[in-house]
Amino acid sequence: MTRPPKRARRNPLDPARRVAFDVMRAVSERDAYANLALPALLHERGITGRDAAFATELTYGACRCRGLLDAIIAAAAGRPTERIDPVLLELLRLGAYQLLRTRVEPHAAVSTTVEQAGIEFDTARAGFVNGVLRTIGRRDEASWVAELAPPAATDPVGHIAFTHAHPRWVAQAFTDALGARAGELRELLASDDARPVVHLAARPGVLGADELADAVGGTVGRYSPYAVYLSGGDPGGLEPVRDGRALVQDEGSQLVARALTLAPLVGDDTGRWLDLCSGPGGKTAMLAALSPGRVTAVEPAPRRAELVEANTRGLDVEVVRVDGREPGLDPGFDRVLVDAPCTGLGALRRRPEARWRRQPGDVPGVAKLQRELLASAIRLTRPGGVVLYATCSPHLTETVGVVTDALRRHPVTALDARPLFAPAEDVSAQTADGPYVQLWPHRHGTDAMFAAALQVT
Repeated sequence: MTRPPKRARRNPLDPARRVAFDVMRAVSERDAYANLALPALLHERGITGRDAAFATELTYGACRCRGLLDAIIAAAAGRPTERIDPVLLELLRLGAYQLLRTRVEPHAAVSTTVEQAGIEFDTARAGFVNGVLRTIGRRDEASWVAELAPPAATDPVGHIAFTHAHPRWVAQAFTDALGARAGELRELLASDDARPVVHLAARPGVLGADELADAVGGTVGRYSPYAVYLSGGDPGGLEPVRDGRALVQDEGSQLVARALTLAPLVGDDTGRWLDLCSGPGGKTAMLAALSPGRVTAVEPAPRRAELVEANTRGLDVEVVRVDGREPGLDPGFDRVLVDAPCTGLGALRRRPEARWRRQPGDVPGVAKLQRELLASAIRLTRPGGVVLYATCSPHLTETVGVVTDALRRHPVTALDARPLFAPAEDVSAQTADGPYVQLWPHRHGTDAMFAAALQVT
């Protein structure tokens, strides 16, 4: 009796690569956020040290480079990525990233990926993966980019975008916002791929930045009087963060909250302040620590409202779970912050997959919401009071466009926001007639926050 040939035993992915693969699938299939899913999986599976660092590099790197990897995979496979099984495509991305952007031995990058393809599928598709990755590995990234990128002579923005693994429309939006300094685009896109420094905010009146820096082994920030920089580690495990004396908060966000408290009013400040888009509560906490009165915090999403409550515990804050466009609040606030929901293009370095998740068609709907929230804020502010409008996106439709519309439609005038962000320098929004602020990661080390201060007349 003839026995069937034994099927070759395949070795599954090692723990680090397996975590990366699983997170990448969660991002693609369930719209998960890599920066949330990865730490949870590492903790769940007990992966630490060098394996955790390797898993982080693979996950974040492959998520950031997805568009570039897909173009190279399609060229090597001779077919568009839409015609490749989604799970197989994630394996190819994982293998291609190792070949092009890590020091992993090519044999190890190929063989581990091929073995997993055989486990997930069959020998035929494992062979397909093997062929595609071997084709990719015969050349370095620069060679593939030279072949596939739009020509620099006819499409300089597209060329830089492809080279730095950004969608072209995002690179164009940054170019438009940079204005006369569009030559900084390459540096700006590169900053999106740099590992961001963790920023902490010391709670005003409770802990000084010097004390916080000493307690956590960090360094005092450059601009915000409350900022401390950490070189690494898990900030959630730090005692000042656990006990509420400090928060994890980008320095740009700290500057935005502080700017509202510094804006000049006409008439007395009664201490009636409003944070119209408060979740998760970092800026609310800073406002409450600096306010002479009560801060009202509006947040319609239940989970985010709970975070506002947690982040402002012990402060004089009233959390209201209503829609900020029609909150039903009595008008007459002295100071109102509108840190509006946005495309988040200014924080791409913190969210590795976000550059590929957002689409140009998202912008009009987001801008409509921003205009409505700003209009509501103006209605709620007393004459002589100030509204500070901010977004974590430099897209002109979300920044200057929204503010220009408000200036045309509502009884407000633009204040010079730039002194409110001192000692930060070089903060002028380049493309605006008005005195607005635009922070940039490559210049200031912060998220790309935009801010405008409007006084109600």
